Amino acid sequence: MLVRGVWVRDPYSRLLVPLPAAVWNFPRTSEHHLPLQIGETVHILQASEGKGVQQPQGIFPASLIHLKGAVVERRGAEESVIPTEMPMVQEITTTLREWATIWKQLYVVRRYQQVKQMMYELMERRSQLLSGTLPKDELLQLKKEVTGKIDYGNKILALDLVVRDEDENILDPDRTSIISLFQAHKKAAQTITQRIQEEMSVLGCSARLAASPSHSLYLCVRNFVCNIGEEAQLFMALYDPSDENYVIRWASTGVPQDIELLNNLKAIFTDLGSKDLKRERLFLVCQIIRVGRMDLRETYSRKLSTGLRRPFGISVMDITDITKGKSETGAGCGTDIPCSVLAGFWVSLKMLWGDLSQVRKDHPHLVDRSTVVARKLGYPEVIMPGDVRNDIYLTLVQGEFDKGNKKTQKNVEVTVCVCDESGNVVQNVIYHGAGDKPVSEYRSVVYYQQRHQRWMETVKVCTSSGAQGLGLLHLTPHLCLPAKDKSERIFSMAFVKLMRPDGTTLRDGEHDLILYKGDSRKLEDAGAYLTLPSARMLPEPKLLSGSSFRVSGTASGLTVSARDSFQISTLVCSTKLTQNVNLLGLLKWRSKPSLLSENLQKLMNVDGGEVIKFLQDTLDALFSIMMEHSDTDVYDTLVFDALVFIVGLVADRKFQHFNAVLEAYICQHFSATLAYKCVPGVRGTGRDWAGAAGAGRAGAQGAPSHYVACMAAILSQMDKDHYSSYIKAFPSRPELMDFLMETFILFKDLIGKTVYPSDWMVMNMVQNREFLRAINQFAMTLTKMFLNDSSFELQLWNNYFHLAVAFLTQESLQLENFSQAKRNSILAKYGDMRATIGASIRDMWYNLGHHKIKFIPGMVGPILEMTLVPELELRKSTIPIFFDMMLCEYQLTESFSRFEDEILRKLDSEVEGGRGDEQYKQLFESILLSCCRRHPKLAKPGENFVALVTGLLERLLDYRAVRNDENKTYSMSCTVNLLNFYKEIDRQAMYIRYLYKLKDLHVSYENYTEGAYTLLLHARLLKANTAPMQGLHSPSLHTQRQLKEALYNQIIDYFDQGKMWEEAIHICKELADQYESEVFNYEMLSDILVSREAKFYEKILKVLRPSPDYFAVGYYGQGFPTFLRNKVFIYRGKEYERREDFEMQLLSPFPSAEKLKSTSPPGQDITGSPGQYIQCFTVQPVEESKVRFKDRSIPEQITNFYKANHVQKFSYSRPFKKGPKDPDNEFATMWIERTTFVTAYPLPGILRWFAVTSTTTTIISPLENAIETMMKTNEKIMSEINRHQNDPSLPINPLSMLLNGIVDPAVMGGFAKYETVQFATPLLAEGIRIHGRKVTEDLRPFHERMEQCFVQLRAKVENQYGVREMVSAKVVSRVQLHPRDLSCHATMVALTLGRMAQSRDTRCSPRLTWTLQSLEPSMLVLLVSPCSKHPLLRVVTLGHGLAGPWCSPAPHVPDPPSPAAHLLRVPAAGPVPVHLGAARAQGDVQHSPGASSPLQGPPCAPPQAFCRTWRPWPR
Repeated sequence: MLVRGVWVRDPYSRLLVPLPAAVWNFPRTSEHHLPLQIGETVHILQASEGKGVQQPQGIFPASLIHLKGAVVERRGAEESVIPTEMPMVQEITTTLREWATIWKQLYVVRRYQQVKQMMYELMERRSQLLSGTLPKDELLQLKKEVTGKIDYGNKILALDLVVRDEDENILDPDRTSIISLFQAHKKAAQTITQRIQEEMSVLGCSARLAASPSHSLYLCVRNFVCNIGEEAQLFMALYDPSDENYVIRWASTGVPQDIELLNNLKAIFTDLGSKDLKRERLFLVCQIIRVGRMDLRETYSRKLSTGLRRPFGISVMDITDITKGKSETGAGCGTDIPCSVLAGFWVSLKMLWGDLSQVRKDHPHLVDRSTVVARKLGYPEVIMPGDVRNDIYLTLVQGEFDKGNKKTQKNVEVTVCVCDESGNVVQNVIYHGAGDKPVSEYRSVVYYQQRHQRWMETVKVCTSSGAQGLGLLHLTPHLCLPAKDKSERIFSMAFVKLMRPDGTTLRDGEHDLILYKGDSRKLEDAGAYLTLPSARMLPEPKLLSGSSFRVSGTASGLTVSARDSFQISTLVCSTKLTQNVNLLGLLKWRSKPSLLSENLQKLMNVDGGEVIKFLQDTLDALFSIMMEHSDTDVYDTLVFDALVFIVGLVADRKFQHFNAVLEAYICQHFSATLAYKCVPGVRGTGRDWAGAAGAGRAGAQGAPSHYVACMAAILSQMDKDHYSSYIKAFPSRPELMDFLMETFILFKDLIGKTVYPSDWMVMNMVQNREFLRAINQFAMTLTKMFLNDSSFELQLWNNYFHLAVAFLTQESLQLENFSQAKRNSILAKYGDMRATIGASIRDMWYNLGHHKIKFIPGMVGPILEMTLVPELELRKSTIPIFFDMMLCEYQLTESFSRFEDEILRKLDSEVEGGRGDEQYKQLFESILLSCCRRHPKLAKPGENFVALVTGLLERLLDYRAVRNDENKTYSMSCTVNLLNFYKEIDRQAMYIRYLYKLKDLHVSYENYTEGAYTLLLHARLLKANTAPMQGLHSPSLHTQRQLKEALYNQIIDYFDQGKMWEEAIHICKELADQYESEVFNYEMLSDILVSREAKFYEKILKVLRPSPDYFAVGYYGQGFPTFLRNKVFIYRGKEYERREDFEMQLLSPFPSAEKLKSTSPPGQDITGSPGQYIQCFTVQPVEESKVRFKDRSIPEQITNFYKANHVQKFSYSRPFKKGPKDPDNEFATMWIERTTFVTAYPLPGILRWFAVTSTTTTIISPLENAIETMMKTNEKIMSEINRHQNDPSLPINPLSMLLNGIVDPAVMGGFAKYETVQFATPLLAEGIRIHGRKVTEDLRPFHERMEQCFVQLRAKVENQYGVREMVSAKVVSRVQLHPRDLSCHATMVALTLGRMAQSRDTRCSPRLTWTLQSLEPSMLVLLVSPCSKHPLLRVVTLGHGLAGPWCSPAPHVPDPPSPAAHLLRVPAAGPVPVHLGAARAQGDVQHSPGASSPLQGPPCAPPQAFCRTWRPWPR
């Protein structure tokens, strides 16, 4: 079956019932198919079997669609189709779709797996909800679990908070009061925060510890395996937080004695404080006590004692990682047993945050009624009201017992019981530990025959009878001697009284008890020992061993054991019994009413911790005093002071966690009806302190947000009539104006301060909806009552416009920043409020009439900010306001300069802040141009203004696009574009602003040279006078002279750091001239000449300064920004920067760009493509000729600087083959394509790169290439010779490599392919001579090899071309030739490429000529025929190749033959002066085309036109 349909992506759009949804992906395999993805909803237009679809467009298989029930909900003209599924199922579906989009972006974040697991769990829970088989209670529990996961996931994914009712359904803001919404938001935020604190790892452990004062450790015993053979007791405790032992009684059969506990051995250690968990290490300790025989080797056939508690083993596990949140999984630990018996102990542990009640609420599946609770030995950090404890912990510390007349030590067992004041044993008040049943008697572990025994066993004495039951209790330990052949025998006794005579309990700490000996009946008779002292009275509690003293009045039958000692430790943990007399007096104030005033005053002296422990009882006592003495005010002040004292304690940071206790007491336990008159003040004080002490946003903004919610609730109840009545209720206009003024300011502050967190989307939108209604109502009041000339209030209207713009631009209304789902949700519920308020602003502006001019330029900025909001319709409706402003100002002043200045200034800051885009630029241009062209007077200035603004916008957008890139190269370019723009339109302040931005960028990247040139632009704007400075500069700089001097000093420092000492010297000279001629500050003059300028000259000659490389970079393709697109730039590299590293930096901002391998300019297929292509290659700087260096010997340290700096032309040479290949010499057909680039500005400058403005290409012939190569080689040789002559200490290695590469080449034939005789041979000879003088003995063989090669080369050259002496290297500008110098014996210059034409005697062969070649390609070539019959002179330009030699058959030729380029008659008698000038010299010119030469082969190009002069040689 096929179905035809269309997409309906949004399930909340208008749909038909039923609602079809895709359950399988369906890819498009035909143009008629409708592709589907799981979850998409469609609108079915037609269904048909087989091929019966009338219109096949948009078909898909019907089996892929599931029809769901839906309900149509209409709201006015709109209708919504809502699926009939359970709301929770719909929410899960929507949540999964929203999470899926974000989840894919978390792949590289550790949250990825966590969110993935949560999504799987939500899908599983969704299936359970859809099954419809869950009972009501399980369904409610499942919904709570689902909502908890959704809320938690939304929080960690930075999505909006969802508020729900008690049934976990999402609250509808239209059907819920604003106050209820606020409370729901607050509650949901607290719940999620607590959940996140639980789920956070060790990174957030400290936050959880600070947020929750109490923590719990959940323990589940999985198994215990140990071959003991007898019953055992397992005592588990935490070390060293002092918690009760968790006791498990283990049967000899290997299972718990209580079989019902099998697989249900769970316990929770509670009341762990933050200090406990901050310990460096925490351990779980399990002690194994065997219950049975004294020795396992004994057999039951013998008569022996049984039921003895004997130590067997111990197991310890480090649980620090678990308590700090690093691990929550189960763990196993082995048992350390002294015998060779295999044992194992397996447990699972999990840290739970919160007190016991909170843990039971949050983790009911872990902590239920069967879970054993192990309380802390002492008080928790927070004692909640209703938490009643009445426990006394007794620890058997140690004892020492004399063996008497026995040969061996006694086997001692201590028996503990609790007796009342009559000596009767109190039944079932002793607990071995948590999880164990109470007993009347406790027996200690028996150690075999030891004199000094240390037990450290703790038991709990507990009674539910309260203080009255414990007042007369006594503790009497019995010491018994177990024997194998007789019954137990008591040999001594000790006791301790729990209550002191003053009514307080026994002090905490250690007690050294007195051991009494006597008849067993006397030892058990309480009347015999109650009057006796129970402990040795020592100044400080100590553990004593064997101390003895005399007890006076010892009763008959009891004596003190002088040789034995026994120590115990007690800890009272009771919320009913105190150890402080003053506090006890207040708690029992009814027993002694006469001391009430004194007890109230003494309360101030009680330790704060003791008062906090009894906080509820203390408050109850104080309010009882107030209630029972309500008829008098005697105690009111004392009681109130006591209450303030208690509240002050709670406010103390030490007891900050008790804020919740105080609040809980006031809300739940306070019952003093007549005391309400002072409770509100106290309660308010407590809350204020709590707010000040509490951390977090909620604590700091709780009260303001509550008040704002109340105000929004009131506004929501008001309609137009309410507003109208309220406005009319003001008695006068000033009062109404004050109200409106304060209201506008209040609304603006509330909008700007974001009262609610950003994820409280519903609360923010509801507040905005009510604020918008109120603003529009007040706007109507403005128009009616404050618009006339007599009643117009400028400030009031100004406040309105600023409020409206602030409302429109607030973050919570910028829908484009939200996800599609959130955007659709807001639009469906609230609409786009920006369009509404934008229309109001527009209407209010046009209502102003002639008052508009009062808001120019003040309102230009706010209106600009409004129009930059990326909402198309809003922009279209508000941009025309700008033209209205222009027109308003133009009608008044015939210009709109104020408007123009303000919009240019504001536009810069707004776009830099992230506002504006390409769409805005186009809209601004089209709308304003259309408006201006409708007004003839504004057409031309309007067009200029629009061009100005759009040009600025384009540059600002380019600048913003690259501002945050890691590579600041393009940011610098955009900055230069901006400052040049501001310079062109004469906005000096903005120009200087971007100058300093550029300078800061350069300095941050250590481009000190460019930073200096940038500052120099500002310095050139200043005058060296005393005119006052304007703008933000150093307070010490008051005049332009001072600022310029400071800038010059900074520039000098930057040039120094950039090794541009020549430039620094120029600045120094300017400063020196000022100091010498203007300000006459000779001290500063001396300093700059000696300390700076002189050192710069020294650095030029002595400091190594490598020349930078230059790179040509082309950005081709439409994918680049406009300031780079299809442009070529020349970059100045850094010192020792390789091209590979430079290319990596170029490509890093454009990871998708492709690097072009060819250096040729790309074609249209590349420049017009949408991609990105980058071309990079090295270019050579073309040095400008320096007249002052001509014909002078200058150190290369000076000349090298100008070869690579102040350069604006750069060349790149690309070799190519042309003509038939010469097998003997590959250089004969190698031509050069030389491309010359001209940049916009010389380098270096304010950038490390500049755009290429023009490009020219020339072709270099093989001969010209050879000439250039030889000239460069000669220059290198001459440079090295000069360096070594000037500085003999230089290393010889560079000279060695240069000479060896010439005389003994290893690659491509070397210079044997093109040889020069005039200079190369003499220079080589000089270089080898210097090398031989400086070479070391180690390199002597290398030098001898070079000499051999040079001898061979010189012999070959002299054999072919004759002998030449070394001449000066200076450029010869004028050469004189005499006929006698042109004789056949004269040795001239011969330069050839490849094979050489042999020089011959002209008297024998008149067709051959001599050739004179200049040193440089720009010079001229002189060819002379010295035959007396044909004295012709020929001069050609080297730049276009050397034409073939010409010979004439006759002495006088009226028309020169074709081979001759230029013919000059040489008189037969007399010398001929020939000037070898440049091609631009003045004179006569003759042209003739090129032709074949009898010696040179193919014709050469005709030479360039040139000028020459000659005159007869004077005789």
